[in-house]
Amino acid sequence: MTRISAESGTGRADPELVSAQRTIVRSGISGIGGDGDGVGRLADGRPLYLPYTLPGEIVEARPLSRRGGGMAGVAETILEASTERVVPPCPHFGRCGGCTLQHWDRASLNRWKVAELATALSEAGYPDAPLAPLAECLPATRRRVDLAIRKQAGIVALGFHMVRSAEIVPIETCLVAAPAIVALLAPLRAIIPRLQAIKRDSSCAINLLDTGPDLLLRTDGELAASDRRLLAAFADAEGIRRVAWARGEDTIEIAAQLGPVSVDLAGVPVSPPPGAFLQATADGAAAIAAAVVGGLPSGLRPKDRVVELHAGCGTLTFALARHARVTAYEGDAGAAAALERAAGQAGLHGTILVHRRDLNRQPLGEPELREAAAIVLDPPFSGALTQIEAIAASSATRVIYVSCNPAALARDAAVLKRSGFALVSANPIDQFLWSSRLESVVVFARPPRPRPSFRPPR
Repeated sequence: MTRISAESGTGRADPELVSAQRTIVRSGISGIGGDGDGVGRLADGRPLYLPYTLPGEIVEARPLSRRGGGMAGVAETILEASTERVVPPCPHFGRCGGCTLQHWDRASLNRWKVAELATALSEAGYPDAPLAPLAECLPATRRRVDLAIRKQAGIVALGFHMVRSAEIVPIETCLVAAPAIVALLAPLRAIIPRLQAIKRDSSCAINLLDTGPDLLLRTDGELAASDRRLLAAFADAEGIRRVAWARGEDTIEIAAQLGPVSVDLAGVPVSPPPGAFLQATADGAAAIAAAVVGGLPSGLRPKDRVVELHAGCGTLTFALARHARVTAYEGDAGAAAALERAAGQAGLHGTILVHRRDLNRQPLGEPELREAAAIVLDPPFSGALTQIEAIAASSATRVIYVSCNPAALARDAAVLKRSGFALVSANPIDQFLWSSRLESVVVFARPPRPRPSFRPPR
């Protein structure tokens, strides 16, 4: 873990922080926080967050920086180790910030993840939520990675960031990523020094589609003609059909395309835009889709309408379209276009209606939600508070919420609870092996609200 300077925002040394960094604290670890750090206590009772520690352990630790109402630090000595501690299988563990809980035995980690979902729902007002068994993922199945790149003084670092640090940990392997992605690490590392577009800091997102790896390279320099030739030759040699490029967050363009790209979403081939969001694993995506479909109301007819929010390229859309008409909303232009194009090619234009809409700025209200048999939403990590408030105020009777953040779920579910929604089911789904992250599909329902009766004027 990188040690952080004890400087205040004004550039002056923070005396309390300097003093803390010179102190070794003996602490017991009472639990694991939402970010996967062990939680100890300072002498004054404030929390001390310590990566790579486990509940029940006693450690000697050094505070390093302020974090929330407590401190973050590093455990320098484990005085009493947990019986749940295991030998991490990855050679990069302890530096790479990806799999921060590899030292915890799988059964204990799984129980903790399910408990995190139960706690989130309890905080929202559902203390006895019926939880399905955890759907687990396997090693070597992750189909998307975001690699950091740094080129400095002739040395190339390709890998992942350290925990809460800008430092890059070069990786030779990755136990969670699919083998086809791992096989690209060495060729990528070899070509990076030759690319003029990479000056210092860049990145490479890899999506593993059914047609093979799909790359999006974001650089801090312009792509030269020689770079394009290099990338085309690289794609040909490695069996990559498409390499896209952008300078920073600028518009994405295709640097090399040697064939069409596609991924199967519920039996429909979709050509996603470069860097498109995909569920982290194919098995996880299937488990999420099954839980969502299982949460649809009984007696649903093909002519009934489901409203889908944050639809992406259609991860859930095509599965839903087997049961009802779907009105899908997505804010990203490329994803919405890919979804609409795939629906048309599959002959589903009459069943799937796609709208591009920024749901954060323009949440759907009663006119768009009226008469929907169900509302399905798969929001980003921050959740969908504004949209959930609009749903709560509408006549909606069934909400199927796909969450990747128990804290945001707790906040949003509390809004539904206050507006009369009961919790029908909750499915925890682990797509993020050895990490603190957890997906879930939670189904809420409430009785129809009585419509005001018409009273003729006297």
